[in-house]
Amino acid sequence: MSTIIACTASEMAFCGCFSVEFGSKNKLQTFTAIGIIEQREPYQVELDGGFQPYRRDVCWFPAEEAPIRPILGGLEFSAGKPNWGYQFRFEVFVISDHDMNVIAAAMGVDFAR
Repeated sequence: MSTIIACTASEMAFCGCFSVEFGSKNKLQTFTAIGIIEQREPYQVELDGGFQPYRRDVCWFPAEEAPIRPILGGLEFSAGKPNWGYQFRFEVFVISDHDMNVIAAAMGVDFAR
């Protein structure tokens, strides 16, 4: 399952995969993609079964996968939170520019401001 972590001030998006496959108990806990959210309005798409989610386009960059555990101590959103993973259940949440740069660096992408 992927979670989009959006930095609204920076218009960045990260995808994190936290299990090997949907519904699996096998943990992956890895950031897998990074990109910039396009400056277009969200649009609605139609999928099977009448599901009609809204989407935003993202310009994805080449990046390395980055396990989250080695960088947890340097992230503000996880500081002092033993249940840091809980917020990933909400699918979208805002992180600081500091956290954006830490994650990007771990993925081999330089977005330092």
